[in-house]
Amino acid sequence: MRLIGGSLLSAVSFSAYAVGVEPMALTHVKHYSLTPPHWAAGLRLRIVALADIHACRPWMTPERIGALVEQANALQPDLTVLLGDYTAGTRLVSDWVNASDWASALSGLKAPLGVWSILGNHDWWEDLAAQQAGGGPTVARTAFESVGIPVWENDVVRLEKDGHGFWLAGLADQLALRPGKAWGRTGFRGLDDLNGTLTKVSDHSPVILLAHEPDIFPEVPWRVSLTLSGHTHGGQARLFGYSPVVPSRFGNRFAYGHVVEHDRNLIISGGLGFSIVPVRFGVRPEILSIDLGLNEVT
Repeated sequence: MRLIGGSLLSAVSFSAYAVGVEPMALTHVKHYSLTPPHWAAGLRLRIVALADIHACRPWMTPERIGALVEQANALQPDLTVLLGDYTAGTRLVSDWVNASDWASALSGLKAPLGVWSILGNHDWWEDLAAQQAGGGPTVARTAFESVGIPVWENDVVRLEKDGHGFWLAGLADQLALRPGKAWGRTGFRGLDDLNGTLTKVSDHSPVILLAHEPDIFPEVPWRVSLTLSGHTHGGQARLFGYSPVVPSRFGNRFAYGHVVEHDRNLIISGGLGFSIVPVRFGVRPEILSIDLGLNEVT
C-alpha cells in the first residue's frame, strides 16, 4: 500500500509539475555566443528569437505573451525574429485566442533593426481557408501585417549594422498543406523554396536563415552563416539530452540546441508553448538571445 500510495503521489506530482509548473512558471532566457562561417569581422549582432508561442487559454494568453514581449525587449536586441507557430496546437484549451489578439500582443516587440517573422505549420494547418485554397495569405500573415510585422515566405531583406551588411532570409513552411481528400492531397506539401530564396541574395554579406522546421538543415549550403528554427519544442519531454518523441524525420539529431555539421550552424529553440498535449518536462519554455561575432561558442 505504501508503494502504491507513493507511486500515485509521484504520478500526481509529476503531472502537476509537467502541466502547471514548467510550462507556466519556468520560462528562461537561453544564451548563445558564436562567430559563424562567413561572418564579417567587426559585426557584432544580438538576435532575440521567440518560437512556438501557440496562443490559447489558459496556457498562453495575450497577457502572458505581453510579459514575454517585455522580457525580450529587456535583452536589448539589435534584431528580433519570430520563428512560427503562433496559433494553438492543442484542443486541450479553455478558450481560443484570436490572431488579432496575439498579433497585437507581439506588436510590442522593439529592436533597432526591426522585428521579422516567418510562419509555422500550425499557422497553416489551423487555417481551413488556406488549406482549401492551397495557398495564402493566411490569417496569421494578415494579422501580423496589420500590426506592422513583416512575414517572410521565401524572401530576403538586407540589413546593416555599424557599416556591415547582412541578409535575413525567411522560408515558407515545409509542412504547410495537410493531406486530405477534401483538398485532393495524399501527403503533406511544403511551400518552401530554399534555392529560390537564396538566389535573391545579391552580394557576399553573411546570411541568417529562418526556417520553422529544422529538417531543411541538411540542404542548407555552407554559404548560410546560421539557421534558426523552432517546431520541435525540444520534444516537449527531454531527459539527459534525449527526447523520446521529436516531430522531425531526423529524430534527436535536430531536436534541440546548437548543432554544428560540416562547419554549418543551426540553433533550434525549445519554444514557448506546446502542441498536442499541454506538457513540458525537461524543456523549459525559452527565449533565445544569440550574440554573433564574439569569437566564442557556448
